[in-house]
This record gives sequence, structure tokens and C-alpha cells, in this order.
Amino acid sequence: MPTRSLPQLDGGLFLGDGGLETTLIYGHGLDLPEFAAFPLLDSADGRSHLQRYYRPFLELCAATPAAGFLFDTPTWRASADWGERLGYDAGALARINREAVQFVREMRDAWQPRLAGPIVVCGIIGPRGDGYVAAAPGSVAEATAFHRPQAEALRDAGAEMLAAVTMTSVAEAIGVARAAQAVGLPVSISFTVETDGRLPSGEHLREAVELVDGDALARPAYFGVNCAHPSHFDTCFDEGGAWLDRIRSVRANASSRSHAELDAATELDLGDMADLADRYMRLRAANPKLNVLGGCCGTDERHMKAICEAWLGRGV
Repeated sequence: MPTRSLPQLDGGLFLGDGGLETTLIYGHGLDLPEFAAFPLLDSADGRSHLQRYYRPFLELCAATPAAGFLFDTPTWRASADWGERLGYDAGALARINREAVQFVREMRDAWQPRLAGPIVVCGIIGPRGDGYVAAAPGSVAEATAFHRPQAEALRDAGAEMLAAVTMTSVAEAIGVARAAQAVGLPVSISFTVETDGRLPSGEHLREAVELVDGDALARPAYFGVNCAHPSHFDTCFDEGGAWLDRIRSVRANASSRSHAELDAATELDLGDMADLADRYMRLRAANPKLNVLGGCCGTDERHMKAICEAWLGRGV
């Protein structure tokens, strides 16, 4: 699917899911070693949990006039280093990434007749290291080589686009974007930020977007912000500028706590749903290009319902 054919680039509301891993752990009572959801695809019970997880978000989208759905694969940890920790070698990882796309495609086919807007099958690629820490790979070339096998497997199974989420450094973001370019798929790049609006690697959000956009081999279809509360990056949006037009997606955390505080927490912080929805609206006022909405850690279908209702002017 060429970049220009991505329907979310034409505007219109696109919804996504919420905090997959946190919902499965705290809502479904599952143990997810290494915070990885992809091994659930290897059992009938695990697939059932994934179907139960995605269903409420698809139901919300079906009830939302003209909305499309960005259907993400559960593959945030399905790359080489995390796979090795979980007993998946290169062959097993390629298989599980392909099966993740097939799983999503099957659910897409069943749900598409109920939705007014299109469903886009999106292959998710996460950071090589922890999502809260800037770590390896340390160079663009290393990142490209590391992420390309997952990008290839997702493409081969029929993903219509890729999304690099929770990116903690510019170098890794460029590497994933180059890998996507090499396999012929459009890609969105979503950064996470600390409470000061800077990536864990230190770059300001604006700087990160401009640096990735400036790489001739890696221009993404669009950018996003995820795994941070809007209060951590709303001042970045208030600065304005041409770079802001490139951000179309927000998948915020429910909690306003810092990454360090969330790492140390022993209970899930659901945050203030009405306040979160209001903050999405403030981000929209600063950047009218925003049209791809989802949640991240701590969010579930209740958060998305509040955000969607505020977005459509129905109140919360």
C-alpha cells in the first residue's frame, strides 16, 4: 500500500485500541513475561483473550459515525532481543509476526461490514530496548538491520502499513523508517517523551520529528506520540510550527505519572478519564491535523469512549 493510499491521510476520524498489555495483565489477570503479548497467539486460550481485548474497541468504532479503525498487531515485543528472552529464535519470530497479521486480518474481515470507515491492518514494531529508556541500537544502520526482519515478516503476511511505537531515540526511529522503506511499506513513527517533552535520549519532540523527517531515506507517512500523558507534551504542541502538521496520532497514557513512577507502581493507575478526554481536545485545538486516536498504558475501552465522545461533541 503506497503512502498516498493510507486512508487516514485523507482526514476523518480513526480510532485504535488502548493499553493492550496493561489491560491483559490487570483486566484479564494474565501473566505476560517481558510485557510481551505476542506469545498469546500460540494458544487457543491466548487468542481468545486477544479477541476479547480488541472487541470493545471495534464495537466503539462501529458505533461511531464515519470512523475508521487502525488495527494494530500485538507485536510490540516480537523482535529479536525480546524474542530470544522468551525462547523464540529467528524462524519462530518470523512465524509469530506473520500469524499476528493473519489474526488481525481475520478479525478485520469479520468486522469491516459493521464499520462505516475502513480498517487498516497495521504491523507494530517496538523499540529494541525498554520503552522508557534510550538504549541500543546506537546507530541508524544498526537499527535498520535489527528491525528489518520483523518488517519483512509483517509485510509478507499482508500488513498494510507499519507503525514504530514508543520510540526513544531519533537514531532508532530513522532506522525503523528506513527498514519500512526497504520493504516497501508506509510507516508512522511515534515517540514517547518524559515529563519535560523530551525523548529519553534527550531530543525535544520537535527536534526528533524534524530530524527523522529530514532523512532522505526515511520520510514517514506521519508521526505520533504515545506512552506519555498529554500533560507531558502539550506545551510542545503549543509551540506550533510546520513540524506539528506531521503529527496525526496520539496514544496517551491514562496516568500523569512519570515513566520512573509508573515503573515503580504496583497497581494500575486509571487516571481521570474526563480530564484525559479534555486534554485530547486541547491537543486537537493546537493541531487540527490530529485524527488517529488511541490509548496506551492504563487505558481501556472506557477511556477511548470518553475521548471519542468528547471529540464528537457529545460530552463525557
